[in-house]
Amino acid sequence: MDIFNVFHLEASRRLPRLPAEHPCSRLHGHSFRVEVHVSGPLDPELGWVCDFADVQAAWRPIHTALDHRYLNEIAGLDNPTSEHLAIWIWDRLKPALPGLSKVVVMETHASGCSYSGV
Repeated sequence: MDIFNVFHLEASRRLPRLPAEHPCSRLHGHSFRVEVHVSGPLDPELGWVCDFADVQAAWRPIHTALDHRYLNEIAGLDNPTSEHLAIWIWDRLKPALPGLSKVVVMETHASGCSYSGV
């Protein structure tokens, strides 16, 4: 069984490894949509995979670290592509959510990536 919560971030970034003429090499912002997926068996007593409140609690420090920030200034995000952002989020959520199975980062309504820890 797979459960998920959807979260939102507002952040700015630039992708410094792109050519100067590429629009993403300039400072710009995104309204990121992030899905945090947790997989596991249904607890026979409680009837759930895990408490959504546990997912939300694990997310809170991520939100504090990233929301309304310039991502390039955050350690580990000097090239803050959506792919690197998904890995960064995964690495910080996994200790708190052992059943973490996927992180999805949408940078627009139509473009994003998913990371499953490999």
